[in-house]
Amino acid sequence: MPFENWAAFAAASAVLLVIPGPTILLVVSYALGQGWRTALPMAVGVALGDFTAMTLSMLGIGALLAASAMVFTALKWIGAAYLIYLGIKLFRAGGSLDAEPRTDRVPALRMTAHAWLVTALNPKSITFFVAFLPQFLDRHADFWTQMLIFETTFLALAFANAFGYALVAARARRLVGNPRAIRIFNRTGGALLVGAGVATVAVRSGN
Repeated sequence: MPFENWAAFAAASAVLLVIPGPTILLVVSYALGQGWRTALPMAVGVALGDFTAMTLSMLGIGALLAASAMVFTALKWIGAAYLIYLGIKLFRAGGSLDAEPRTDRVPALRMTAHAWLVTALNPKSITFFVAFLPQFLDRHADFWTQMLIFETTFLALAFANAFGYALVAARARRLVGNPRAIRIFNRTGGALLVGAGVATVAVRSGN
């Protein structure tokens, strides 16, 4: 697998992970209400949830890879279009995270389980991975080696992202609730996602 594929995957994943979705809203809501102690259990739960969703997605991707090169290539184009769609959607998003503080005292293990369930059982997660991962795969390289590298990379980034969100929410509540800061954040991330999608299409068209 070329290094460029891994670097592109890591960069796109980092941008995608910081987009405030259901998982991040849950992390922020716990951190706003209970502080920094939520960071580790929530980050572990998010990583476990992404591991579950990615593993299920990998099985489907492997089947597509083995069945048809044409279907696999089409899925890559769909993935690039999906990046652009997410970027436009994020760019047009509002300036609020809509996360209400959870003041109820929840044990760490229960927080981890809650984060895992929200992340793993979100149907969009599996759909996202099926559309997203193939565009970075080298069809001629060993599939499982690539998936091990990609999954390890994504899970490390997911853990760090959730941990960081929890700490920021716990220590900088004004920033989390600042519409202007969130709006700038959303527009920057949206522009980066559109750029990633366009770059993917351009590279593929040139090959």
